[in-house]
Amino acid sequence: MSNESNDPATVQPGETQGAGVSQEALTAAQYMDLQARAAQATEHYERLLRVTADFENFKKRAARERDDARRNATEAVLGRFIPVLDNFDMALAAAGQANATVEALKVGVGMIQGQLKSVFGDAGLEEIPALGQPFDPSLHEAVSQLETSDAPEGQVVQVLRKGYRLRERLLRPASVVVAKAPASRS
Repeated sequence: MSNESNDPATVQPGETQGAGVSQEALTAAQYMDLQARAAQATEHYERLLRVTADFENFKKRAARERDDARRNATEAVLGRFIPVLDNFDMALAAAGQANATVEALKVGVGMIQGQLKSVFGDAGLEEIPALGQPFDPSLHEAVSQLETSDAPEGQVVQVLRKGYRLRERLLRPASVVVAKAPASRS
């Protein structure tokens, strides 16, 4: 009866256990299974190392490309400002000459301002229209109100500081004075 026991400790070599598989055969099958699993684990580990290395290389490449793009954009923008600086240098040199007139300097500085606005406009910077416009709190910053009957209430009557946006993003609101209806005198 002891031979019919399912306890592996009581099975003698050469005797069958349970489903007719010998203990040596079961151990060999387990050994083969362990070898297969070890090979698979080694393969997965090597794949993990490759993927990790690829990801690290990707991060380095992306950072390098981002730095290159930033550097190229900065160079392009600054390159556009060099002629403006040249014109400022020429204006200062002209102002130092004995025959320089205030009117000629105004014209020169006005041309430089136009050139600078052009560079900013090409980069996407635009001035926010404010004077004569209805007050818009998303674009304007009301600094004060002015009682007047010359403009409708809520209209911008004076711009103290221009506002700017870069494409759709507000960089600085325009600081304005807003019209207010005159107080009725009783």
